[in-house]
Amino acid sequence: MDERKLLPGQIAQVMIASTTGELPVEVISTDEMIIEAPNWTLDARWLILNGDGKLWRLATDGSSGLEQIELSGVPALNNDHVLAPDGRHVFVSANDWHIYEADLNGGPVRRVTNDHETPFMHFLHGVSPDGETLAYIGLEPEEDHWWARANIFLIPAAGGHDRRLTDGWEPFDGCEYSPDGEWIYCNTELFSDAPGHAQIARLRPDGTDLQQLTFDERVDWFPHISPDGDQVLFVSFPPGTTGHPANLPVELKLVRDGNWDSIETLVQTLGGQGTCNVNSWAPDSTRFAYVSYPIRQQS
Repeated sequence: MDERKLLPGQIAQVMIASTTGELPVEVISTDEMIIEAPNWTLDARWLILNGDGKLWRLATDGSSGLEQIELSGVPALNNDHVLAPDGRHVFVSANDWHIYEADLNGGPVRRVTNDHETPFMHFLHGVSPDGETLAYIGLEPEEDHWWARANIFLIPAAGGHDRRLTDGWEPFDGCEYSPDGEWIYCNTELFSDAPGHAQIARLRPDGTDLQQLTFDERVDWFPHISPDGDQVLFVSFPPGTTGHPANLPVELKLVRDGNWDSIETLVQTLGGQGTCNVNSWAPDSTRFAYVSYPIRQQS
């Protein structure tokens, strides 16, 4: 996987936004590296992000700079990392295409996922409320089509056998548990013949009752459910977008109280890849973090 770099004049800007109308607030910005995908820790003190293949923490009140969480025994990381419900651990996806469990204080990691007989790549997105099961996207690439088959799988967090929930050629992504454990939310291209036209959906953890939730011309990715279960935040790309690329004018949209007929746009920003790939809700369900990538005008 090629490492993404900041464009000339571009910065990575970590922001905190509110669901109650306040303007977003900058926590930190940097022109030194791409930082991505904030998680909010259960004690509300820290954001956990990735950058330069490493894991970082950042005080939510801006009182600290980026502090590296030193992990050992793991390759370079990508932006698919999810906190465990115990508040002490994080599950991370690495660029050897496996998922690992790590301590938020750093140290050795433990690999969770299995080797497969055919090419197979694991991208983590969800942890069950009891912390016992991980939901991930299993990518089964073919020679001429890297994104050939992308489906939802489950695996015990302690390690064990994989269980396939979907089995098709239309890609799924962003599989995340609801806080009550009753649903797995995701995005999928299953409902459209247009290439890349992802919409938000949900299904039961046993793979049944797949439901389409968004029905629009935009391309919708990465649904994130608030801790209280009452709101869903997702990233919306311009019509015609294929995949979830960087450096596009994207919108962060909000659904309140299950009312999918009344979707609000809370944030408009330059971003996409890295902006909100993982659940970034604050524990109080009133705020969320994201990363913007504005480009300053060159003098």
